[in-house]
Amino acid sequence: MSARPIDEPHRAASQLELLFDLTFVVAVAAVTAQFAHDIAGGHAMDGLAPFFQVFFAIWWAWMNFTWFASAYDTDDIAYRLLTMVQMAGVLVLAAGVPAANDADYRAVTLGYLLMRIGLIAQWVRAGIEDPAGRRTAMRYAAGLATLQVGWLLRLLLAETGALPSPAQVPAFVALALLELAVPRWAERTRPTTWHPHHIAERYGLFTIILLGESVLAVSRGVEGALETAKVSGPFLIVAGSGLVLLFALWWLYFLAPAGEGLSNRRHRSYLWGYGHYGIFAALAAVGAGIEVAVERTGHDLTASPLAVSYAVAIPLAAFITLLWLVHAPIVPEPVVHPVAALGCATIALLLPLAAPLIGVTAVVALLAAVCVLLIAIMIASERQRSEEITLELSQG
Repeated sequence: MSARPIDEPHRAASQLELLFDLTFVVAVAAVTAQFAHDIAGGHAMDGLAPFFQVFFAIWWAWMNFTWFASAYDTDDIAYRLLTMVQMAGVLVLAAGVPAANDADYRAVTLGYLLMRIGLIAQWVRAGIEDPAGRRTAMRYAAGLATLQVGWLLRLLLAETGALPSPAQVPAFVALALLELAVPRWAERTRPTTWHPHHIAERYGLFTIILLGESVLAVSRGVEGALETAKVSGPFLIVAGSGLVLLFALWWLYFLAPAGEGLSNRRHRSYLWGYGHYGIFAALAAVGAGIEVAVERTGHDLTASPLAVSYAVAIPLAAFITLLWLVHAPIVPEPVVHPVAALGCATIALLLPLAAPLIGVTAVVALLAAVCVLLIAIMIASERQRSEEITLELSQG
């Protein structure tokens, strides 16, 4: 196992990476469905902490594997088998999502442990077989192993009552921050040779997975609405607006190709990579919100129109804002102009206030229209920029 070159031509996601991602489809579907259930039952605030905690475990495990694979993907027998161990851990974690909503994190912690065993073994192997990157690899292995002990200790203390409920979330935040610090600490000795275009592609693929889960969430909402055997006008409007909204979010994300920016500004990759936790969580939450909005057209739900509207609007505004903030450090000229991004995010947050008067259906349709407007502004701006460049070249 030796480090792959940074400038390897035509580097793309492997078939094993695509198979690995399929297990995360299950995990993301489980956490999205659970959060949608909380929103529909009027317990969205109670479901936020479990949602963010479980989604962090999903995102961080995927991210650790992705950056490791970008530097050390040998695709031999040992590498494949250790990847399968991590895949098994993802499935165990997904099975524990419903229990985590009731503060039972045993299955989630077990799944996370399995994923960590596979990844730690990969780093140890890299340290043994790649002398140049040995210190970095062993630092990774030591950091991950130490923190895994911390996660197990947190679970043990919580199960025995030694860690009271009010202290469990702060303990999670502390351990999560330490997890985020491991890569910075490990790579101080010698940075790994991750491939910028490969990383950009992998993040794009995970974005598509999340959008696909949102489509699945919408279909669950459609199924729930159709149980009443009525296809109403509001049902068609919300379902259609949800599809337009998801397509618009895909369009906005891929307006800014990140590969070149990561290649030119590798030192800013942490801001970009870590910032995607918010982007990915927002996409998953949008899907949950749309699912509830669609289901509401055919069922009477406990959640109020205001709550359902904000379940879509808040993560949408977060996605738009974070998309600009996360790409700003690596892109010389932001594709999404800050004024346009913040303006649309503000409008999205204000629209639900009209839900008691105009209804959830109209709010969701207007939120989709806001995203379409933002895309139109970006296309017009890009066209104007191209025309100015053409004019300068012709005059020169």
